[in-house]
Amino acid sequence: MAAEIQPKALTRKPVLLSKVEGSQDVVSMAAIVPKEDGVISVSEDRTVRVWLKRESGQYWPSIYHAMPSPCSCMSFNPETRRLSVGLDNGSISEFILSEDYNKMTPVKSYQAHQGRVMMILFVLEMEWVLSTGQDKQFTWHCSESGQRLGGYRTSAGACGLQFDVETRHVFIGDHSGQVTILKLEQENCSLVTTFKGHTGGVTALCWDPVQRVLFSGSSDHSIIMWDIGGRKGTAIELQGHNDKVQCLSYAPHTRQLISCGADGGIVIWNMDVERQETPEWLDSDSCQKCDQPFFWNFKQMWDSKKIGLRQHHCRKCGKAVCGKCSSKRSSIPLMGFEFEVRVCDSCHESITDEERAPTATFHDSKHNIVHVHFDATRGWLLTSGTDKIIKLWDMTPVVS
Repeated sequence: MAAEIQPKALTRKPVLLSKVEGSQDVVSMAAIVPKEDGVISVSEDRTVRVWLKRESGQYWPSIYHAMPSPCSCMSFNPETRRLSVGLDNGSISEFILSEDYNKMTPVKSYQAHQGRVMMILFVLEMEWVLSTGQDKQFTWHCSESGQRLGGYRTSAGACGLQFDVETRHVFIGDHSGQVTILKLEQENCSLVTTFKGHTGGVTALCWDPVQRVLFSGSSDHSIIMWDIGGRKGTAIELQGHNDKVQCLSYAPHTRQLISCGADGGIVIWNMDVERQETPEWLDSDSCQKCDQPFFWNFKQMWDSKKIGLRQHHCRKCGKAVCGKCSSKRSSIPLMGFEFEVRVCDSCHESITDEERAPTATFHDSKHNIVHVHFDATRGWLLTSGTDKIIKLWDMTPVVS
């Protein structure tokens, strides 16, 4: 076990390659153009722009298109060069970009929602356009005919949307903290299951179709890894942000999860280690280490003539303990705790230096990130922020 968790270089520090500036409002989403030095962006200033790198090294718009409403999200398919843009007025507009990315031709428009479009996915294999909205609706349309195929009402507005082509399962994460799994057919859907592990709303989802693992980020600052393929109900928590987790991206070839937060933090998680589930917190009327009564246990306080204590929990073993018996703090990276957390004194003594070795690296983007896109072929990361700036980073791993 110890050999699996030796510290190693997960990645080098992200190197800032370029800044793309010029938007008049928040850049809602952006994507790196594959095989080109280019970026596609949609913004709250109602513009769709394609930025190409010039000989000067600066990015300038080769396409500048004004939409009738603020742009809330987008989905770009490199194979067909189909760009789907979600708008604040509930509609989705589709375009085809020319091979040289200098022209954008309108194709069709869907009135998909009654409120702001939150997320879009274009599924080439099915010729479907999937979307979620503030109107608490998940819908899917035929991308060829533009016909609405079906819909499902979610418990709240949904910011997380992922799809598994092989099984036709769609994953929807909403503001109530719930993740819904639906099985889609051509014109109907069925509820597979729902699960909830976050104390705040789900803000982002990321699906690994190879390992069959779903990652969910939340406003409660945490990430949960749901092992769906393992069929054992395993859910691993990852705690590495001090603010809302805004977006997630997964690099399957290096088994790395990239998460970005509202505090500007970029965390790169090594998922190629054997992680452990956090234990359930145990219930007890007295400390499970020293047997001192907790403050609601009136009978034991009276019998022992002792003042009741406040209850805490050890993050490693889950036992209910008093403050005196859990005075130590430790990181437990294999349980997802990259920051120091409360542990009981006996667990603190049992944690080795090897077990404290970090499994994530932390970086400051210096802007409030709202969206991220990772180009695995070049190792480039794109972040867009509330500061109206798009940043391109070189994330090429260092071989250790």
